[in-house]
Amino acid sequence: MALALDITSLDFQQARIKQVLFKSRLRSTIYGVREANTELFERRSNPLAQWLDAVVKPKYGARTEVRQIDRALQQMLDAGHELVRQYQRGQLEEARTGLEQVNAYADRIDALLLSLEQSVV
Repeated sequence: MALALDITSLDFQQARIKQVLFKSRLRSTIYGVREANTELFERRSNPLAQWLDAVVKPKYGARTEVRQIDRALQQMLDAGHELVRQYQRGQLEEARTGLEQVNAYADRIDALLLSLEQSVV
């Protein structure tokens, strides 16, 4: 039985949901459904980053996957921010096409989360 401080499969599932939520909010912004909010792209406000900092890094921060997740997350946030700037400049098609880059970072994060999960759970 896992200790209260151990990371479980549920934790990883919730991390994936946090990532889907970011992509959904970004997509809503680029399609004009939601107002652009710079806080969406701030690492300190990102739920996945908060989970990494509070739950994962204290116990597994030295693992390569954790550093790679952190780097890919920052790249995803930066790419998303750039897409919103494109949208705000009227480059709608470019911004929407650029969502593929965000999806590529998200796929990378998913693969790294799976690798970490398989090795620690």
